[in-house]
Amino acid sequence: MPRGPRLDAPGVLHHVMVRGIEGRLLFREDADRQDFVARLATVAPATGLVVLAWALLPNHAHLLVRTGARPLAEAMARLLTGYAGAFNRRHRRRGRLFQNRYKSIVVEEESYLLELVRYLHLNPFRAGVVPDLQALGTYPWSGHSALLGTVPRVWQTTNEVLGQFGPTVARARRAYGAFVAAGLPQGRRPELQGGGLVRSAGGWAVATALRRGREHGLADERILGSGDFVEAIYRQLAARQPGMPRQRAIELFPELLARCARGWGVASIEVVAGARRRRAADARAVAGFLGASALGLPLVTLAAALGVTVTAIRAGLRRGPDLLRRAGRTPAELLSGLVREKTEGGRRKQVQ
Repeated sequence: MPRGPRLDAPGVLHHVMVRGIEGRLLFREDADRQDFVARLATVAPATGLVVLAWALLPNHAHLLVRTGARPLAEAMARLLTGYAGAFNRRHRRRGRLFQNRYKSIVVEEESYLLELVRYLHLNPFRAGVVPDLQALGTYPWSGHSALLGTVPRVWQTTNEVLGQFGPTVARARRAYGAFVAAGLPQGRRPELQGGGLVRSAGGWAVATALRRGREHGLADERILGSGDFVEAIYRQLAARQPGMPRQRAIELFPELLARCARGWGVASIEVVAGARRRRAADARAVAGFLGASALGLPLVTLAAALGVTVTAIRAGLRRGPDLLRRAGRTPAELLSGLVREKTEGGRRKQVQ
């Protein structure tokens, strides 16, 4: 069966899995693990990839990441190609190292972020790589030790996860540790492996029945989330305009900004003047999110147009989908009539 295309956009959360070809070892020794981690530490900031959780096992690896300025595919190509070449040189081997292409699942962050952090970080224990939770707490080849503060990793984002467990770092780490411990009896969790509607419909049997009816399109193996989330991802992808000339995108952005301002009941000047009023900040976040995901504008360009920092734009990329969902709006609605493709004489061109 042909594989579906990757789903990606700025600010999207992904569970990424890579496996050794034919189940062979990806990591034979600590030098391999250190090499992989060092490459991840370089690739993440260079591509804007936010690393929230990760775990290295002998023959596979898990990453929980959020895309930034560059696509996930670019970050993974840099990471895996470089590692495979170095691994082959180090061990005097030839040929492919990874089993097919890596697997990536788009994740509904609000519902599954913490569950996946726990699931990924318990993998070394479930695989028998470490004997107990105490050993897992100092295991250097997963993000769990960074969250506990025992193995600092400056490139791993820890505040986002710990911030959901307590007001201080010390309290958050204790609560996070207890949360992970509570997951020990759960064992392997196939329900965290994608399927869209399946997660919110009550299991595979219910989802199968729904597929026979009008809700067929709400289940997708590339997505972990509710049916509404699946539809939101589809709408977001449909609104994107690949290949748009940069200058054209820049010309269209002021109108997109005006629509976002109207949609949130504020004046455009408030959005670009750095106003901290909640509605202005929300409109700014959505404008930045759509400017990046639909028009393909660089974060630096959006930051200059909106009068904020690139860091603020990145935060908006994370908040954009949720803000649209809460407001009952879609990317297609805000972009309707603004950008569309028209075919004339066999050529496609952008028209307003």
